[in-house]
Amino acid sequence: MSAKPFQSDIETIRKRAREHIDRGAITEGYTADRATVIKILNEALATELVCTLRYKRHYYMASGIHAKSVAAEFLEHANEEQQHADMIAERITQLEGAPDFNPQGLLTRSHADYVEGDDLVDMIKEDLVAERIAIDSYREIVQYLGNDDPTSRRLMEQILAMEEEHAEDLSTLLEELGKKGEPAKPARRHH
Repeated sequence: MSAKPFQSDIETIRKRAREHIDRGAITEGYTADRATVIKILNEALATELVCTLRYKRHYYMASGIHAKSVAAEFLEHANEEQQHADMIAERITQLEGAPDFNPQGLLTRSHADYVEGDDLVDMIKEDLVAERIAIDSYREIVQYLGNDDPTSRRLMEQILAMEEEHAEDLSTLLEELGKKGEPAKPARRHH
């Protein structure tokens, strides 16, 4: 087996890299529709920003006997959603796009809603709904990206895993609060 064909491939890759040095991370091997990927990533960015804001609101508004531990969870999730937003914004710039942080239209670009919630359980439920929306839409993004943009796909897979973890945390909180008899509103019983 000769190493020659591989060697010439490396030379071709090096030559192409030099020819298009101004294109940054975008090489000839990038096969995705860059404009569409940037649009999708900007929607994910909006989703993360809305989730950060919603979790922050819930953190500051949490009250009641179990508020302290739940608020800590809200704050942790808010910080992680902000990290996701930063990672997505970074990837958008690598793709020679502009991350859209404009607050105008943030909710229309976001997959998740911004719902304030009335009490602790309401807040947790709204956060769980938003996480489930993110999980489904991010799974679709991962499938769409496939092998055309493995870097963006891996990023979204990483964020997807965190959103699944958030959903699990929230589900556990709801179970624990249900067992503790909070809130004033009757909790649904599953038998």
